[in-house]
Amino acid sequence: MEKQSKIYVAGHNGMVGSAIVRKLQKEGFTNLVLRSSKELDLRNQQATAAFFEEEKPDYVFVAAAKVGGIIANNTYRAQFLYENLMIQNNTIHSAYVNGVKKLLFLGSSCIYPKYAEQPIKEDYLLTGILEPTNEPYAIAKIAGLKMCEAYRSQYGCNFISVMPTNLYGPNDNYDLQNSHVLPALLRKMITAKQNNDPVVDIWGTGKPLREFLHVDDLAAACYFLMQNYDGTDWLNIGVGEDISIKDLATLIKEVVGYEGELKFNTDKPDGTPRKLLDVSKLHALGWKASIGLREGIEQVYEEVVNREW
Repeated sequence: MEKQSKIYVAGHNGMVGSAIVRKLQKEGFTNLVLRSSKELDLRNQQATAAFFEEEKPDYVFVAAAKVGGIIANNTYRAQFLYENLMIQNNTIHSAYVNGVKKLLFLGSSCIYPKYAEQPIKEDYLLTGILEPTNEPYAIAKIAGLKMCEAYRSQYGCNFISVMPTNLYGPNDNYDLQNSHVLPALLRKMITAKQNNDPVVDIWGTGKPLREFLHVDDLAAACYFLMQNYDGTDWLNIGVGEDISIKDLATLIKEVVGYEGELKFNTDKPDGTPRKLLDVSKLHALGWKASIGLREGIEQVYEEVVNREW
């Protein structure tokens, strides 16, 4: 990418898209094409095609998606499948039709089998059943990855895909009905501290292991790969180490300064027992995450501690 290149970041108002925009601006890129979902509905084939035909971006980051936690994924199964398929199909195809030089598609680590061997290598894809609670979202993301692979194979498109682990950071979603575990725990602890609540209720046993990547690290990795990687394989993006939900909750409790009790509700689902990505391919290319988990949570806490939920 050159500094004057026209770059379209799909989903720039979301956590991932906004982090990519911040990274690009920090690196001196100013010719950014940005549209909110109200301005451009990527689910609409005609609207997406017209946008690409008019703007002719040189590079595209596909960070637009319908996302959520266990509750949202399991409740809005049809919407998660349909809307994500439409967003990525329209964007990827329009990029091909209009001669985009390079496209980066953002998938998710939930594409891998529920009981995949740990840490999860890229080639474990499609070797087992998916986690049922987020299967529709995972299937959509697998389709996006395979679409990029197929367009590269058939049309010679320089389309690459990355599979990030669990993310957190600025512009995260704190709605308790559809947020992910880290922001949900952070909001619960902050609220409990403010209200002097004696107990915070946490879904599941606390035993599942999860990996967490700060979204600014993800943006840095995406930028690095757009500059340095043109390979055919999709790549995992993560930190290479995980933490139990119980230990995560304890860490957040310490950062927030909440002094009450953590109660694990074993009647609620745990989701996938463990999800740790093998990031050896990414490390071999020369990129590693730089923001530690405690450091990252402390940064996020400072940003949201005074928020009115």
